[in-house]
Amino acid sequence: MRFTISLFLMLLVAGAGNPPEPAIPYFSNVRDVHIAQPDQQSFFIVDAELWSHARPDLGDLRLYEGESPVQYALSEQQAGVSSEEVAAKIVNLGSVSGHTEFDLDTQDLAEYDRIRLRLDARDFVATASVSGGSAPGKATDVELAPSTLYDFSQEQLGSNSVLKLPTSSFRYLHIRLSSGVTADQVKGASIFNLREQQASWTKVGSCAAPQPMPRKTEIACDIPARVPLSRILLGVDPAQVNFRRTVSVEDAKGMQVATGEISRVRLNRAGTLVTNEELAVSVMAGDAIALNIDGNSRHLILTIDNGDNPPLAVLAAEPLALERRIYFDPQGKTTLRLYFGDEKLSAPEYDYARFFHLEASAAQAELGPGAHNARYTGRPDERPWSEQHPGILWGAMILTVLALGMVALRGLRTEAPR
Repeated sequence: MRFTISLFLMLLVAGAGNPPEPAIPYFSNVRDVHIAQPDQQSFFIVDAELWSHARPDLGDLRLYEGESPVQYALSEQQAGVSSEEVAAKIVNLGSVSGHTEFDLDTQDLAEYDRIRLRLDARDFVATASVSGGSAPGKATDVELAPSTLYDFSQEQLGSNSVLKLPTSSFRYLHIRLSSGVTADQVKGASIFNLREQQASWTKVGSCAAPQPMPRKTEIACDIPARVPLSRILLGVDPAQVNFRRTVSVEDAKGMQVATGEISRVRLNRAGTLVTNEELAVSVMAGDAIALNIDGNSRHLILTIDNGDNPPLAVLAAEPLALERRIYFDPQGKTTLRLYFGDEKLSAPEYDYARFFHLEASAAQAELGPGAHNARYTGRPDERPWSEQHPGILWGAMILTVLALGMVALRGLRTEAPR
């Protein structure tokens, strides 16, 4: 009896598998990494070939120098915005010669490069002149670059109430607005320091020529399998201005997977030129078309809703993926090897990634062509013992149940009344 129970417990312990460890013979693919600056931080860009043969999360990428692993950090080159926004006290608000003027007290923020005005005004264009100084009466000492404020509610072309400045630390700012905004329409203001990092994109797939149709324009796009699509950028003839159109993206089954708006504003109001455009449709990473791991390419249809307007003169459409980079320290090496293609491997946990710091001097390395790993053998059967031998496990379980039943019967007979 004790032997049977011990056997059962041993089988259960054997069923607990260990996490798979990386080894060069377990990777199906390999590429050389050619390093241009071996004495400084380097990186290479994840391309379509890597997406096609690596795990969807890129967790099976491993760098080696000979037989020794090299730590790395995976970085997404997405746009970054950091800011601290605080309210600014408005003083001396009034009208001077038909123009709205006021001072801002910026004592709650040491440095700033943006002013956001809260305006109760519609359908206007105004120039905001800005100057700075150390006191309200001296806030005109230093003249800063002007900004254009506007609201095109009637045309449904958006609005702007943010003034852009060089990084400044004046205690007081003086704002003078051209006609279009009255003093009683100025309801509040805030200042902030905006730090922007531009996103980097990699072109993936291709789009066919636009097909004009009644009230809409359709564009067919094909995206390689497994590549995570991030956005589709439209190129519209520069001569076509002042438009705002709804755009949707559907997959081959007609299911909508993304929607957005594109626009271009170029208006001259009272001698002030206003320009702004947004021509990209974002596709969130969680959408149905972000990944397709079955090996098939994705066919998408982008539709521009023209309504009663003339069709847009779309010159091109570009599918783009957010650029991923692998950063590492070459430590004097001019060539490393990148192995990938192990579905069972867990993503690495490197100290280099935890404490990663991007150096301004980071140099780009180049990936060589992909090749089959000549040392590839594939992983041995690493399933838990219980999964490899289910018959034996079930047999042991049945024997254990029978043994427990026999013990129970003996106990009943022993305790039977005389």
